[in-house]
Amino acid sequence: MAKVRVGRVGEQIKKELSQLIQTELKDPRIGFITVTGVDLTNDMSQARIYLSVLGSDEQKEETLKALARGKGFLRSELGKRIRFRHTPDLLFKFDSSIEYGSRIESLLTDINGGSVQQ
Repeated sequence: MAKVRVGRVGEQIKKELSQLIQTELKDPRIGFITVTGVDLTNDMSQARIYLSVLGSDEQKEETLKALARGKGFLRSELGKRIRFRHTPDLLFKFDSSIEYGSRIESLLTDINGGSVQQ
């Protein structure tokens, strides 16, 4: 029962953070970000936010620094929108699964000689 609640709260955090990052944060270092997932601990004290960032490695690092600076604002806004008793601590991590998937796809395309079969 508790895992269902943690999953629902994680999805709500993902939705609200996506909206907050896109509309409320005004830092120019933040590029195009997609929140790909939220991993919430069972006691909901900590949330790992997985992000996919479009750009070079340098732009990704700048985005991570900008998000670290805005973490307090994001956390307080999240607490207002979802009304937690204790708002979880936010940890931002890069999600490299999209890049990994596109790399595998390009390798498969090269193996097949450029033709994609369905």
